[in-house]
Amino acid sequence: MKEKLNFQSNLLIGSLLFGLFFGAGNLIFPVQMGQLAGNNTLQATIGFLITGVGLPLLGVVASALSQSESLFAMAKPVSRIYSILFTCMLYLTIGPLFAIPRTATVAFEVGLNPFIRKEYLQLGLFLFSLIFFVVTLYFSLRPGRILDWIGKYLTPVFLVLLSVLMIAVYVKPMGQVSQFAAQGNYIDKPLFAGILDGYNTMDALASLAFAIIIISNIERLGIKNPNRKAVEIFKSGLVCVVGMSVIYASLAYMGVTSLGSVGRGDNGGIIMSMVSEHYFGFIGKVLLAAIVTVACLKTAIGLITSCAQMFSEMFPNSASYNSYAIMFTVFSFAIANFGLNKIIQLSLPVLMFLYPLAITLIILSLLAPVINKQRDIYGWTTGLTIIAAFFDLCNALPTAIKETMTMSKIISFAHLYLPGFDYGFGWLMPALGGFILGTIIWRIRLWRACAKN
Repeated sequence: MKEKLNFQSNLLIGSLLFGLFFGAGNLIFPVQMGQLAGNNTLQATIGFLITGVGLPLLGVVASALSQSESLFAMAKPVSRIYSILFTCMLYLTIGPLFAIPRTATVAFEVGLNPFIRKEYLQLGLFLFSLIFFVVTLYFSLRPGRILDWIGKYLTPVFLVLLSVLMIAVYVKPMGQVSQFAAQGNYIDKPLFAGILDGYNTMDALASLAFAIIIISNIERLGIKNPNRKAVEIFKSGLVCVVGMSVIYASLAYMGVTSLGSVGRGDNGGIIMSMVSEHYFGFIGKVLLAAIVTVACLKTAIGLITSCAQMFSEMFPNSASYNSYAIMFTVFSFAIANFGLNKIIQLSLPVLMFLYPLAITLIILSLLAPVINKQRDIYGWTTGLTIIAAFFDLCNALPTAIKETMTMSKIISFAHLYLPGFDYGFGWLMPALGGFILGTIIWRIRLWRACAKN
């Protein structure tokens, strides 16, 4: 049994982490954030890195440290029922409901949309997503070689393609960051706005799914001790952190400076398309299509693999891994044909509900060696977080629903009684209160047990 990995193995695992995390949403959201944040882009980017880079790494480390073989086992100290429900909700969110369909729609909207006449866009999306998911399924049915495919081939190709565009952005800037004023929430609270923007990547949620792949590959390389696995994942993750941070910051810089030449775009995909055409003309569009397709494809492969593996293990008598992979791929193909804008719109309320639950689970799992997975602590922390997260979900609903009488009263109540709700963090104090209350109850139970003996 090995005590630690060599540098080459750390680099390979780090490349796998990077390849799995950096995908569709990661390309378009920092660019859009840069345009909106303007001269506050630095603060917004720092916030984005907290949830877009820091949390995903902590999620994988927490899985290893808690000695959990899956997300189901990781959440089980709360209760078995909660573990089943939370696991299904999270995997469906980062799977066939939102994240997987989004990979195909982003690849199409950013990469191929500029080449297709408007009247043929729906047909083009259908044909493109069909080919996209056939390729995704082919690789997903061979999960044993995912380390080689993603770590050795797709990631380097993606980095080379993206680097060409980013070098052009830095060598010949389209404008200066200080020229452009911030908009909306980025004016007075850019850090918090950036943190919430990081939710859109879904990477903290995905980290709980990808942990299965990362930990199994660490074990194949000879590391068996849980603490050593956590250490090696963290060391390998530094490669991922540096790479993703540089790219996120560069994409945000691209967004804000693009205001000086190409103007504003409705979303990050449109902005990237305009920037590519600005620098390289028709060749720029082809380059962007290649970048986005590679990024989205490798994310889709990782998501299908993790989702199918989890459901086949959690419900062993229902269907095989291959059957789940096929079902999720077909369903994702169907959802993808609704289009990118609709998928993003529907996903926001769900993310505002799930992210607080995922963050508290990550923190509790990191503390597992200290709190010994005590059910009182897990239960009270999670229970109060669920209540508070429900208000965040309500606040993220479409305006037409939020303005109904019942929903308006619910949101007004949250504004009055949940500190930090205006910033999107109304769940923090309830979660902390639940942790403290659960700890007190645990200590009382422990004291009574000792007194009886």
